[in-house]
Amino acid sequence: MGVLDHIGFAVTDLARSKAFYKKALAPLEMKPLFEVTVEMTGGEAHCGFGRDRPQLWIGTGRPLQGVLHIAFTAQSRAVVDAFHQAALAAGGRDNGKPGLRPQYHANYYGAFVLDPDGHNVEAVCHLPE
Repeated sequence: MGVLDHIGFAVTDLARSKAFYKKALAPLEMKPLFEVTVEMTGGEAHCGFGRDRPQLWIGTGRPLQGVLHIAFTAQSRAVVDAFHQAALAAGGRDNGKPGLRPQYHANYYGAFVLDPDGHNVEAVCHLPE
């Protein structure tokens, strides 16, 4: 069982970020699962992404100051590669091409992109080839 249940943060443009994450997270089998409207909350709108339940929430509100780093577990190195390609095609900026990162451990295979707000989004596989 993982330590974190979910994470959420505000973005500068919800529609733009929702489109980015929808495409970027598809190779990880994550998709928008739940949306909360301004009418429902009385103030902020949110979109939750996940596989079987929302684990990443983005929403309106005061955007973060600084840069957030989020890392998603990938089931294989091919999925890491697919995430990187999908995120770039969705408008993300390369922040580290797919490859081994032996400074973390021998099987650490990751890729990094910057989302529309400049947050560092990673997919990582810890399995040997």
